[in-house]
Amino acid sequence: MATTTKKDYYGILGVKPTATAEEIRKAFRKLARKYHPDVNPNDKKAEERFKEISEANDVLSDEKKRKIFDQFGFYSDNIDPAAAEAAARGGYGSYAGGGGRGAGQEVPFDFGGFDFSDFQTGRGGQPQSGSAGGGFGGSFRDIFSGMFSGSGQKARGPEPGTDLEYQVNVDFWTLIRGGVTRLEITRQEVCPTCRGKSTTGGSVGCPECHGSGQVTQMGGRMKFNIQCPRCNGTGRVENACATCHGDGVVTKREPLEFRIKPGTRDGQRIRLAGKGNAGMSGGPPGDLYLIIKAGTNPVFTRQGDDIYVTVPVTVTEAALGAKIEVPTIDSVEVKDGAARTQLKIPPGTQTGQKLRLREKGVISATREGQRGDQIVEVKIVVPKVQDERSKEILRELAVLNPENPREALFTAV
Repeated sequence: MATTTKKDYYGILGVKPTATAEEIRKAFRKLARKYHPDVNPNDKKAEERFKEISEANDVLSDEKKRKIFDQFGFYSDNIDPAAAEAAARGGYGSYAGGGGRGAGQEVPFDFGGFDFSDFQTGRGGQPQSGSAGGGFGGSFRDIFSGMFSGSGQKARGPEPGTDLEYQVNVDFWTLIRGGVTRLEITRQEVCPTCRGKSTTGGSVGCPECHGSGQVTQMGGRMKFNIQCPRCNGTGRVENACATCHGDGVVTKREPLEFRIKPGTRDGQRIRLAGKGNAGMSGGPPGDLYLIIKAGTNPVFTRQGDDIYVTVPVTVTEAALGAKIEVPTIDSVEVKDGAARTQLKIPPGTQTGQKLRLREKGVISATREGQRGDQIVEVKIVVPKVQDERSKEILRELAVLNPENPREALFTAV
């Protein structure tokens, strides 16, 4: 029989046995950030330390598990919480920070009349080190830790199915205008043969105890016959379903079609209730969560509900001002398959300047009746002058406008 290693969970998290749930939570989060495998890659010691503090937090953050640990000084899934409560009322002692628990009996068993003297000394008649409670040691508690529940393993009740999560690539225009997207998922469904019961009727001899209803477990030099946890002492188990091999569910790939709401954003999480893995023993199915990965567009860039676009303008348009056509995600007027609208370029517009087209962005998926803006960034395109006449005009322009645009730069140095 495997023994239960005694661990001081309070010491592992660095808190007192009287610590509140909030103090335990803060201590765990602090240590988890320090020893997380992502922070300490390829560090085996940090990985083991992280597992240790996670185990301690799992027990101490759960009220029922913590009561068991406080009562017996260790935790096992086989200990019935009710037995721990009964032990507390019966005065079996409680955890005292990892040391002994006084003279009180550690576990709710009566061993009167049983001679343990042979276990209190070593083979040479010398007392063994590290013992407590009359020399019998903490291992005595470990031997019986799996027997506290009394009635053995309980029958499995309905268990809800687990949730699934998929990342879905959706193209730029479908997220803006809405539409239908398809993907193929792998999920667990209720077995069609046994309908989730895991068995098909009839029974066979239990392979664990070979039909005896009992199994032998070793604890040091002691041997115990206990009730078989697989058949609960009956010596027989029901025939496992040949289709699902006793799991109650089968894995299946299936196509899925779902609707994308207009304005859905990159990274948005969509929940499809009941589309996760099937539940066990009649339990409800889990949910399916779809994480949206937005596609890109060669012209438009989306940030939230706003649309960004860079538009080239000529030197003349930027200097004198002009009305130009710019592409938009939607417009009343469509030419050559491209939506466009009018934008006024103010005189003296500089390259990099941003102009706003209000309510020309994406329809909001979260705020009904609202939509974002379109931000137009101006990019001035300098012409390639080749003929002499154009060069002469530019020289005249330089004479008429002699200001030095770099003058303020040198002044500020």
